Amino acid sequence: MLTGMRTLDNGRPAAHRNLVCWVKPYLGNRRKLKNIMDPRLEGRYPSKAAGQVAQLALTCLGNEQKTRPSMKEVVATLERLGDIKERPKVPRIHNSSPRSPYPNGQQPLRHRSPLHVKEDVSQRSQDSPKGS
Repeated sequence: MLTGMRTLDNGRPAAHRNLVCWVKPYLGNRRKLKNIMDPRLEGRYPSKAAGQVAQLALTCLGNEQKTRPSMKEVVATLERLGDIKERPKVPRIHNSSPRSPYPNGQQPLRHRSPLHVKEDVSQRSQDSPKGS
């Protein structure tokens, strides 16, 4: 459900053909989870709910049958998560050239107070004795 992909797909690269083997390492880490999310969502999904679905998927993939949830428990958990009123995350847009809020990309001039005089570095080095 998270990836929007089929469980087995021979059309994918060899390392990604078996969905469970490929995504399992990503399910336990919320930061990595975004790497496997369905790209058709365009980053717009409640991240908390996605993390909880990922945790549910991990429990379903447990090695011990007794520790895996029943389908009734899975459905109940998914319905509970569907009731969460978390707002979908809006993806950050990263541009290679950030836009300036100023016309033509120019920033306003910044004037210093006449009381704030910047000391001349070359004059200061001449005034100080050598070796100190």
